Parts: sequence; C-alpha cells; structure tokens
Amino acid sequence: MSTTLVILMGAYVASFGIPAPLAPIIGMDEADQQASQQQDGPRRGGGRNSATSVVMNALETESYTIVLRTIGSAVSKRNATVITSETGEVVETNLRANAFVEKGDVLVRLDDQTQVLQYDIALAELKQAQDTVERYENLRQSGNSTITQVTMSEAILAQQLAEANAGLAKIAVEDRTIKAPISGRLGLSDIDLGDVLSTNDVVVEIDDSTTLLAEFEVPERSIGLLVEGKTVLVGTPSFAGRTFEGKIVAFDSRLDTVTRSATVQAEVDNSDGMLWSGMTLGVRMLEETDPLPVLPATAITWNRDGSGIWVVDGDGKTIRKPATIRYRDGDRVWVDTDVTVGTSVVVEGAAKLRDGANVVDVAAQSVGGARS
Repeated sequence: MSTTLVILMGAYVASFGIPAPLAPIIGMDEADQQASQQQDGPRRGGGRNSATSVVMNALETESYTIVLRTIGSAVSKRNATVITSETGEVVETNLRANAFVEKGDVLVRLDDQTQVLQYDIALAELKQAQDTVERYENLRQSGNSTITQVTMSEAILAQQLAEANAGLAKIAVEDRTIKAPISGRLGLSDIDLGDVLSTNDVVVEIDDSTTLLAEFEVPERSIGLLVEGKTVLVGTPSFAGRTFEGKIVAFDSRLDTVTRSATVQAEVDNSDGMLWSGMTLGVRMLEETDPLPVLPATAITWNRDGSGIWVVDGDGKTIRKPATIRYRDGDRVWVDTDVTVGTSVVVEGAAKLRDGANVVDVAAQSVGGARS
C-alpha cells in the first residue's frame, strides 16, 4: 500500500504540481512552487487554466465542382434502314461498304420488264381514252346530236381511270429501283447480282454521322443537372486523352422503373468523321455549386448529435457548431454551417476538445517564434 501511495502522489505532482498545503511540509514556499510550475510549463490536460495546442484556420468558402461520370453509346443523328417494297431479282447494285451516297442515289435495281410492259399498256389505254374524249367534244361542237351528255360523261370517266392506271403503273416501275432515302455512308450488305429479294428484306443501313448523338443514362440523384444546352464532355477508348464537346438536346420525361435513371441525348459535332456510330463513350457532366464553407476533413468531429466543427471565440475558448458535410474531395470537405466566414476554426487537434476549452494555435506560435 505504501508503494502504491508513493506512485500515485508522484504522478499527481508530475501532472498538477505540489499542493499548496504540502509545500510547507517539504520546505517549499509559494515562490518556489510557482517557479517550478513555470519551469515545467503548461501540461496538456492539466489544470483548468492550461491551454490545448491546436492548429486553427479562418473559415473560407469555395465552389465545389460536381462531376457526373457515366457510360453511353454513339448513335448517328440521322440513320436509315433501307428495305424492299417489292419482290424481284437484283439486276444492278451500288452497295460498296462505307461509300458515301447522296439522297436519291440508286442503290439497287430489280428486274422491271413486266412492270415496264404494264406501264406501256397503261399509257396506250390512256391515249385511247384521251382520243375518244377529244373526238366526242369535236362532234358535239359540230352540232352532232348523237353524242349525249351521258356518253360524254362516260368517256371523261374512262379517261380519268386510264390516267390513274398509268400513274400506278409508273409507280410500280419506280419501285423496282431502290434509292438512298438520306445522304450518308453505307454499311455492309451481302446483296449481289442475281439475288431474289422479297418484300421487307433489309438492303443496307445508311448512317449520316456528321452529327452524333451521345446516349447515356443519368441516375435519379443527378437529374437536377439536366438542362437543354448544357455542355457534356465525351471521350472514347479509341482516342485516349482526347475530349469531344457536346450539348444536351433531349432527355426523357420519366425515370426507368428498373434502373431509376433517365435517358439523355447530347449532340456531338463529328464533321471530321473520327467517331463512329455504336462507339462506347465515357461521358462527363460538370456543375459548379454556389460558394460553400470548405475545411480540411480533420476539422470535422462527431458525437451523438452528428457532425460538427470547433470554433474559437475572442477569448480563445472553443465552441462546437453543427456542420453537415455536403461534398468531399480528398482531404477537404464542403459543409453547411451557420458559422460566419473568417471565424477561427480548429483544423487539427479537434478530437481532444471540450466546450469552453482554452486553446493555443501552435502554427501561429511557430510563425511568431521564427520572426523573433
């Protein structure tokens, strides 16, 4: 027991000094005791007037850049799948892969002998009907009463039917020639001379890739970033390190019930033809927030009330203020707090503080010591 008591008393003296009632017993007066305490200096966690060493910074504000990264695909803004509307044998093809075609260029011709003959017949019948109407009109003008009004009406009707049949026959001939519906580049096609095509067979794909659409998904938490005309940055593994700029032109009006995301389309200029339809794209969207208080992450402490920071008043005493973390980037955090900008905040050593604690800024002392 005596050994334990000696150890405890030694630890007490080392931490708090010699108690005033014991000083006369061991022959130390008050001046000696104060000199001993000044020589030892303040001790961390010591008496009520001791100061805790911390690092403080003035609270500053800064905007935070929100970066949304997602994956999308490149789609031609204008594309067409050419299909057949008639059945027939191929007698001419102009389907060289990756060739550029203008709208109206001939891609495929089907055998049209039957259709041409039917068109010739329709034209002959039309000529006959026109001649009949013309003859009837001349007779009536000459005073011939044998051409009644009924007869004249029937001749005119026959002429109109002949005109319609001739028009249909002409369309049938034209349908045997398959033309490019848009300007663009041709995809691969396996159609060759002699092939017999059926109705609705796919002839070729045409892509106008001078302007591409980057299609991507935006999660529900980020739909606030969606604004028509907003800039997006697009990259692809095929051209590592190169960034293409696009603008949002459309986005869905509802979220997908499974992925809880919205489909977005951004228009990307591709006049140089570097990007291909179907490419995988990495998409980035950037958004600058309003200025927010920013601190080192070490300034944040936690208790049962949540996160907070320690501020220092004019007397050098600490007060804990709530601070909600909004964003984090490396070792810095942006927070919501009612602390005024410029207030001194403890950024190192905050974990050991209590309300009303005295603190000393060791960084300021170091600067002051170096100047002296």
